[in-house]
This record gives sequence, structure tokens and C-alpha cells, in this order.
Amino acid sequence: MLETTIAAIRPADEAAMAAARELHGRLTKPAGSLGALEELSVRLAGLAGACPPPLPEPAAVAIFAGDHGVHAQGVSPWPQEVTAQMIGNFLAGGAVVNAFARQAGASVTVVDVGVATPLPTDPAVLDPAVLDPAVLDPAVPRLVVASVRRGTRDLTMTAALTRDEALAAVRTGIRIADELIDAGAGILLTGDMGIANTTPAAVLIAAFTGADPLDTTGRGTGVDDPTYAHKVAVVRAALARHTPDPADPLGVLAAVGGLEHAALAGLILGAAARRTPVLLDGVIAVSAALAAAAFAPDAVCAMVAGHRSAEPGATVALRHLGLDPLIDLGLRLGEGTGALLALPVVTGAVRVLHEVATFDSAGVAEK
Repeated sequence: MLETTIAAIRPADEAAMAAARELHGRLTKPAGSLGALEELSVRLAGLAGACPPPLPEPAAVAIFAGDHGVHAQGVSPWPQEVTAQMIGNFLAGGAVVNAFARQAGASVTVVDVGVATPLPTDPAVLDPAVLDPAVLDPAVPRLVVASVRRGTRDLTMTAALTRDEALAAVRTGIRIADELIDAGAGILLTGDMGIANTTPAAVLIAAFTGADPLDTTGRGTGVDDPTYAHKVAVVRAALARHTPDPADPLGVLAAVGGLEHAALAGLILGAAARRTPVLLDGVIAVSAALAAAAFAPDAVCAMVAGHRSAEPGATVALRHLGLDPLIDLGLRLGEGTGALLALPVVTGAVRVLHEVATFDSAGVAEK
């Protein structure tokens, strides 16, 4: 599955991009007056191979959840059980991501790819197989149980995952992308949940970019100065132990990644193979995006950076990917919240090409 997905990923269509630029030049507005929105719409035309590209709707958020053995090193003040508890909150519709998704009319799919503790929900609502592609209801959060293992191993002591486990998580992400797109989704949004997951994200970003751990490591859910210094030391120790090779993205994910990071990389690859845009959320998503780009450089064509996370590693990763975030609000929640807030910007960029009149058709004089 991974090999065939990578083989399906193609570069942007230059003819469609040229057509989009030409169309922008004929619309009833000064040339370049929409700034970054114009280049975004051009990129999306290149991804779709059509001008104008399809409207990016309906939107589907995929929240991948997993736990981390490195939590035992004291890198987060939150108990590991919060990961499972938050899944219950997502399914009850009570999290920030649910509020923003309702506002955007986006569906929410939660995927347990490696939660360590039992989920606090009635087993009757679980979907142990696949998301039903016939139904994509924005009003009803869905749960897919696709657990590879109950949390990763402690990456300071050994590899977080085996290569087979990392591959299984990547394949899960690809499968979810296919199912959501088959259900009609026109854009995928990344979400994540996993206490301590900013630590493997920091290691992944350092591994793929070569940046210093001090520049890739942030305070996550909010740690004090001594814990932050310890967290940076943990990231350094993981890099020294494993010396991950960025030319081997599966090996990097196995050594120092999380199950949700690997699954998100798969989701991005799956979207790129289907020429469907994927709107990236915060630091977890962009660390996974680095892995996706290492698997298939042209996958970057499908990526849109929703926002600039307050986590410093996110800026390092976005710079490496060559992506500019659409909004910068100091967010660091995860879940897919920043991507959802950026969604109307993406839709607006494409809608301009569909609905704005040209000078000729509107009878407006050009300068």
C-alpha cells in the first residue's frame, strides 16, 4: 500500500497553475491584490490539475490518537490517561475541535492508533473496522479503532516502534485518507491527541531538518523551566541514541516517532496520491509532514499550512518544507483547531477563481 501510494504522487500541474495565474490577471481586482491567497489558489490548481480547482469542501478532520513511552521521563505534567479521556470528550462533542468543526461544517473522525489506556466510552459506539464511506456527518463525531499497539516504547531507552509497527500506522493513515475522500471529502484536516507527543515531534523535526533540539523543542501543554530543560535533554539523548537517518523516513518514525505521527504521515501521503489538499494543523502535523515529504517530495504540493504553532519546532519544520502559514494566533492546542480556523481562508482562495467576474464579463474597464 505504501509503495503504490508513493508511486501515485505526482508533481504539480504547471499548465493548470499557469491558467490560474492568467485567470487572476483577468478578474475584477488589481493584480496581486489578494496577496498570498492568489498563490494558494494557484497551488491548489496545480494539485488538482484543473483551473479553477474544485472547491475544498466538504471538510473532514482526522484526529489520530496515541500514547508515548517517553511520558515516563517526566516530559509532561499531564497524566497519560488524559489521552483516552479526551477521546471521550471528542466523541461527546465537547472539545474545542468540535466547536470549531461545527462552525466550519466539518466532520470529525477520531482514530485510536495507539492509546495506552481503555477508552471511556460505550463499546457499542466503537467502529472496529473502517469508517463507513457512505456517511460523513458533520454532526456526529466518529471513532475508528485501529490500534497498532497500546502506546510506543520509551524512545530514550529503545526504538519507539518496530519498522512493522510504524508501517502499520502509516498504512492506517493512508486508509483513512482514502475512506474520507471516497465518502466525498474535498479537503482533509489533520488532528492529533497524545499526552507527551510534542517530545517525539521535536525529535522528528530535529532529525529531518538537522536543527538543534533547543530550536525544535517547545513547552507543549505548558511546562516549567526545569521540565523544559529536561525535555530538551531528552530530545538530545534520543537523537544521540538512534542517530536517525532522514533518508529512511520509516526508520526515523520507528526509532523516535509516535503512532499518531506515523499515521498522519500516511494521511498526508494518501491525500497527495488522490490530489486532495490536506490542511496541516500544528507541530505534530508538521513533524509528520516532514516524514511524508521524505517519503515523497511531491507530497508537499498537497500540503497547506493552516497556522503557525507557538511551538518553535513548527516554524523550523514549515521553513524546511517551504510552506507559509495562513494564520498566526499563538495557538498550541492541537486537535486540528488551527487548521479549522484557517479553513475559510483556503475555501475563499478557491472561490475567487470560481465566482469573481472578469473585466470583460463585468464590463469593467482595466487600467
